[in-house]
Amino acid sequence: MAMSSILNAADIKKALDAFAAEGSFDHKKFFEMVGLKAKSAEDVKKAFLVLDADASGFIEEEELKFVLKGFASDGRDLTDKETKAFLNEADKDGDGMIGIDEFVALVHE
Repeated sequence: MAMSSILNAADIKKALDAFAAEGSFDHKKFFEMVGLKAKSAEDVKKAFLVLDADASGFIEEEELKFVLKGFASDGRDLTDKETKAFLNEADKDGDGMIGIDEFVALVHE
């Protein structure tokens, strides 16, 4: 499944363009701009499955670095600092990974 089947392609492009500069990524603004925040928990879970590249049931730090590529192939890689900040915000149980429920809570916060 592609992210474009869940979200509007124009919104994805606009959000990726807004955070194109290294160090500019803000997950709250990004999820709002792409329209994910307004989606149902079910749709957010579908987005999680797209981002969970190895289908482990978790988004690990290495996958998180490439999270923008999950929205569009020309998305940039997050910097290490952005990746760690994103993980720290989302990882509520401290296991070093983002589970599906943590992801839904993060998107809807």
